[in-house]
Amino acid sequence: MSQPPFPVSYGQVCQGLRSELHEKGVLRITLNAPERLNALDQAMKRDLIELIARVQMDDAVRVVVFAGEGRAFCAGDHLGGYHEGAPASVAKIGGGHSTPIGTDAALRVYSQALNVAVRNLDKLTIAAINGPAIQTGLSLALSCDFRIGSTQARLGSATLRFALLPDEGGHALLVQHLGLAQALDFCLRKRIVDADEALRLGLLNEVVAPEALLEAALALAAELADGPQVAMRMLKRSLYIAAESTFGQALDDIAVRTAITDHHPDARDGGRSFREKRAPKFNAWLEGGER
Repeated sequence: MSQPPFPVSYGQVCQGLRSELHEKGVLRITLNAPERLNALDQAMKRDLIELIARVQMDDAVRVVVFAGEGRAFCAGDHLGGYHEGAPASVAKIGGGHSTPIGTDAALRVYSQALNVAVRNLDKLTIAAINGPAIQTGLSLALSCDFRIGSTQARLGSATLRFALLPDEGGHALLVQHLGLAQALDFCLRKRIVDADEALRLGLLNEVVAPEALLEAALALAAELADGPQVAMRMLKRSLYIAAESTFGQALDDIAVRTAITDHHPDARDGGRSFREKRAPKFNAWLEGGER
C-alpha cells in the first residue's frame, strides 16, 4: 500500500486549531487565532482536551508538536471571550467565573484540565515557541516535554500585572522548572523574559532563528518518533513521577515499568542488535508486528 503524502489533515478541524499528521507519526497542532495572538478561549481549551484524548488512544501518533500561527505562540487567555463560540467537538456547557464557586469549577474543567491533559499524555510533546508565550501559553509550553524557542520568543506569567493569579497551574510548573527561589522572583516581579534568558533559566531547551523554528521542532519530533515508543513513554512517566515522589517511591515505580519494557519486543531486538552489531528495529508493534 502506498504511503499518503504528508502532511495530512488529522480528522476534524477544531475551532481555532489546525492539526496535521506528518511522517513518522508526528502530529503538529497549531493554535490558529492569530488575530488575538492565539489567546485561548474556553471553546479552544475544550477542543484541545478532546483532541489530546484522541491522540492518547491513536497508535498512528507518536510525537505531538504544539505551535502558534502568526507572531505568537499563545498570549494567554482571551479575557474578552470566555464564552464566545461553540466547541466543535462537544456540547456547549456553562462558562463559569460568574461566582466564586463557578470560578473554581471553571478552572478545574477548562484551564487546569488542559495542562493536566498535556502532562498526562504518554506521547512525547514539543512546544515550538515562535513569539509570546504568556500565562496560559507559558503553562501550555511548560506542560510539554521539550521547548524550542525562536529568537523572538518571550516567556512570562505576569498575571500580577492585572492582580490575577497563575491559576491554570503555572505556579507549580514554574517551581518544577526553576525551583522555589527563582519561581518567586519570576512570578512576583512579573517577569517576561526573552529567548536567551529563558534558555539560561532552563525554560527552553534550544533557541533557533525564527525561520528555522518549525524545522528544528519537526526534526526533534522525528528523532523522538524513531525511538522505542513503549520504553520512552514509560520513562517519561517515571521521570515525572520521580519529580514528585520520594526516592523509594521512584524506585518502585520504575521497577514495575521495567518489568514491562524488559520483556517487550523492542527490548528483545535491542539486545539482538547489540550482539549482531546492527541498528535496532524498534516499533514493529506499531506496524502490526509483535506486541
